[in-house]
Amino acid sequence: MSYNIQPMGPSSLQTAEERQMGLFLHLSGLAFAFVFPLGIVLPIILWQTQKEKMPVLDAHGKMVTNWMISATIYFFASFILMFVLIGFLTVFVVLLLTIIFPIIGGVKANNGEMWNYPLTIKFLK
Repeated sequence: MSYNIQPMGPSSLQTAEERQMGLFLHLSGLAFAFVFPLGIVLPIILWQTQKEKMPVLDAHGKMVTNWMISATIYFFASFILMFVLIGFLTVFVVLLLTIIFPIIGGVKANNGEMWNYPLTIKFLK
């Protein structure tokens, strides 16, 4: 007899409200790509105000914040690399990833899953 039981980790969103808030949290990271100052503040405020009500959102908030910090570092590095012309390509790639990663993370959160953004430096654990 075989049981295929998969444990639900501390970052799996189970209720519809948790999934919806996880979706909003990740998609609020899209503001980072379009409205830079608001894009940093909005996800952090959403995460900090909701993590007490829904503790499973803490891991999602840390992931979004880690990605924003990492992307900011990648933007600055790309700006420096613009002096040797390769930075024009890398800044485009980083901008594209700041749009794609929150969408994928939001879809996964809406499905109740945690998705670790690739290329993210783990500042908050």
